[in-house]
Amino acid sequence: MGAFINLSTSASVILLVVHGGFCVDIIGGNEVAPHSRPFMALINGSNGKAICGGALIKEDWVLTAAHCNVKGGRVILGAHSQEKREKEKQFFQIAKYIRHPYYCSNHKENDIMLLQLKGRARLNKAVQLIPLPTSVDDPKPGTTCTVAGWGQTHNYLRKFSDTLREVNITVISRQICNDKQHYRNNPVITDNMICAGAKKGGKDSCFGDSGGPLRCNNVMRGITAFGKANKCGTVDGPGVYTRLTKQYLQWIRKTIRGA
Repeated sequence: MGAFINLSTSASVILLVVHGGFCVDIIGGNEVAPHSRPFMALINGSNGKAICGGALIKEDWVLTAAHCNVKGGRVILGAHSQEKREKEKQFFQIAKYIRHPYYCSNHKENDIMLLQLKGRARLNKAVQLIPLPTSVDDPKPGTTCTVAGWGQTHNYLRKFSDTLREVNITVISRQICNDKQHYRNNPVITDNMICAGAKKGGKDSCFGDSGGPLRCNNVMRGITAFGKANKCGTVDGPGVYTRLTKQYLQWIRKTIRGA
């Protein structure tokens, strides 16, 4: 899954290009039925272009990846098409963005961020909350999960999908993901991460999909984080997701309560 969209907060942290390059959009997936993933948030950067995805977890809070450069951006809920006018769309400025205090761009650790919206979403068929998990299960290797986004559908064509796409991927063991055929421990795929792709490649997230939810058995288990630059959907470059651990869930709840 190559993952992300606009990555870090500074030019030195453009994950998809630097540090071995990391990417993320939907490779090998399909367009979903319009508004059938009502928890999905589309995040635009300060230039008005899509940079990341996210998940609506409360009427005024979106969960996404810390490397997404959201300063001056906005959040769109209820979107299927990026470009078309849709009556279901709701637009929000970002009141506050809160990265995990120990986010490390070099090691890709703690790649998780909360966005507080200016205003509250109107919940309806096209805009719904996604529940945070009530358990902290670590998806076992072989588990089928899904990831969605508006990111690239090809490695070398920096063109995002106009419509929301989704793909099924399979959890890969951290041992395999860290071996010399994959990430070579650079960065180390830790217990705070989930590695997922396809045994023969061809299915992945990619550049622009960062921040979107990883769902396993219809439960949100992770956040699209990173992959290898120009290797979305390849056997040796599966996507990596921030796993929603007990510590992260505690941080999310504490941060929202204290805001």
